[in-house]
Amino acid sequence: MEDIVIVGGGQAGGCAAAALRQSGYTGRLVLIGDEKHPPYERPPLSKELLSGVVPPEKTYLQPTSWYTDAKVDLLLGVRVEKIDRTAKTLCLSTGATIPYGALLMTMGARARQLARVPPSSSVFYLRTIEEALALNLACDRGKRIAVIGAGFIGLEVAATARKQGCHVVVFETAKHVLARVAPRVVADYVQQLHEQNGIQFEFGCAITNVQAGAPSAVLLGDGRRFEVDLIVVGIGAQPNVEIAIEAGLTVDDGVVVDEFGRTNDPAIFAAGDVTKHFNPLLGRAIRLEAWQNAQNQAIAVAKVMAGGNDPFAEVPWLWTDQFDMNMQIAGAPLDNDSIVVRGDVNARSFTVFQMSGTKLVGAIAVNAAKDMRFVRRMLAKISDFDATALADSNVSLQDLSR
Repeated sequence: MEDIVIVGGGQAGGCAAAALRQSGYTGRLVLIGDEKHPPYERPPLSKELLSGVVPPEKTYLQPTSWYTDAKVDLLLGVRVEKIDRTAKTLCLSTGATIPYGALLMTMGARARQLARVPPSSSVFYLRTIEEALALNLACDRGKRIAVIGAGFIGLEVAATARKQGCHVVVFETAKHVLARVAPRVVADYVQQLHEQNGIQFEFGCAITNVQAGAPSAVLLGDGRRFEVDLIVVGIGAQPNVEIAIEAGLTVDDGVVVDEFGRTNDPAIFAAGDVTKHFNPLLGRAIRLEAWQNAQNQAIAVAKVMAGGNDPFAEVPWLWTDQFDMNMQIAGAPLDNDSIVVRGDVNARSFTVFQMSGTKLVGAIAVNAAKDMRFVRRMLAKISDFDATALADSNVSLQDLSR
């Protein structure tokens, strides 16, 4: 039985290791991660871990003893510098090499950085446990915090910092929050929620400079200067594809794989945030940065590597928690020409359906988790739906999902 090596110690890597053992793979299994922590979940970084509610160990997928019991060779604090596809070996940052029979790439993604503004004692990014712990120490009550980016990470950090008593201003180049993923009815609701909790927004602003120091400052194109104690940057993520490119694997905003996680090398697979994978339900390739995808795609690909033949085919789904709001998003619409609102926005619980003609292509549930269970079924059907029925709260979504 050939050795399997997993490169990447995040959630995808950890889930894949467990799935391989659960699927009956008994050969040598090596998991390599460049952090000192074993595989962990990232959603708590901007919430529970940032606020100090939980210690790092609570984010771990498995207790460290599990890897010994499951006979998984766990190499932490080690980077893979190069893949030699001809020799089927990996060159490590320690200077050692390690052979593989099959390779699973789960390198994930890293925080996109501001040009010419490296991390410092007052400029923070949030992608790792260590970054969350450092930011937690800096977020003392009364501190002035600038958050650059009004996407999920920026808004979650803003909400957490505000609840800790910090003064927060969010800068966004777009005209509203969540510009890439949410229609205005949802964006306006989220913005109002944050403003009601004391957060200030600056939209459509051109940031000309960011100055680190004490104090730090954000300078805008219109001449305004915002002095703050610290700056948090949340402007997206980029996949860690450098070693894949150097190895000659196909890369296009992620390591390109099919629905089984296969790359253009039959011995190499990939899963999680690092992949641009074909989704049979959507009929196209997508790259997702989401907890569900990192977990479930990794499990599906691990089962294929263990001898299975089932594709990974799920409706994309993610969630965010901010203040007292839970928002869940399903689908990955390229475009939608209309929306249908179900429920009362003013009542703080509603679902927005995104339509392309009569086709349901996406949905966002705000404080309406019960709806999402049926919405995901409806999206998987790729069917026509009547807008009037979708908007009518007296019409059962369970019935529509059938």
